[in-house]
Amino acid sequence: MSGISLAVAPRSDPDHGSERQPTAMLGGVMGSLRVIELQLVAFIMVFSASGLVPLVDLAFPVATTLYLLAVSRLAFPPLHSKLHPAAPSASPEIFRGSKLFQAYVVVGTTVGLFLPLAHVLGGFARGDDAAVRAATPHLFLLSCQILTENVVGSLDAFSPPVRALVPLLYTVRRVFVVLDWVHDVWANRTPLAAGRSGGSTAREAAWLWFGRYLAAANLAYFSANLFVFLIPRFLPRAFEKYFRMRDEACAKAAEDKHARDQRPSPAPEVAAGKPVESKKAD
Repeated sequence: MSGISLAVAPRSDPDHGSERQPTAMLGGVMGSLRVIELQLVAFIMVFSASGLVPLVDLAFPVATTLYLLAVSRLAFPPLHSKLHPAAPSASPEIFRGSKLFQAYVVVGTTVGLFLPLAHVLGGFARGDDAAVRAATPHLFLLSCQILTENVVGSLDAFSPPVRALVPLLYTVRRVFVVLDWVHDVWANRTPLAAGRSGGSTAREAAWLWFGRYLAAANLAYFSANLFVFLIPRFLPRAFEKYFRMRDEACAKAAEDKHARDQRPSPAPEVAAGKPVESKKAD
């Protein structure tokens, strides 16, 4: 979600046995979250396409996908084939998470996906169209991000910088979407406006404050995720891994060229072959 599916890989490295157990435990938790996320994505995409998402947000995933393909082709092509042409694909892991990072992921999934989904479903049940319309663009972009992260993270056709750009681009856009959500629930709605019967009941007030605190929590979490994790830590780690792979590819190419240059040329008799033998026979 916030780069999690690209940050922690569920695979284990057989050459690092001491790290296998923590990584497998973390990958198991992340795998369970991904299964739940993907099950919800299909549902979210259905009601998000019902006219509740602005056109600019509908076009954003298409433009982002085209941009990622262009960057992958022109700026940061994959290097796995240059390093190990016959070897199996390398792990897509960019950032190795800890237990604290695992808790951070669970909080982000709850605040960013599960609670907004419950808020939208509650808005449908209560007939609160304003609450549904305010939170749906965030859920739509988050669903597209989850799908893109899972697809990009499972293919070797995308290098680490391209994979790191997926959560970065989507999070930047969603911060602005969540800002609109915060402005709508804090500035445009009041407990009196939230009550359908004209009276501000305790239940209506609690519903309104739940939406307000949920929007503020999403803004705080994803702003911190962008400025504290993705930009200063996740993105540099992806570029560091890519340039290290590129240096290894260049060194391997230079080594192969040196080996070809140092290879002895065939002897004249061997090169001549049958013509030399026929001359001796004469």
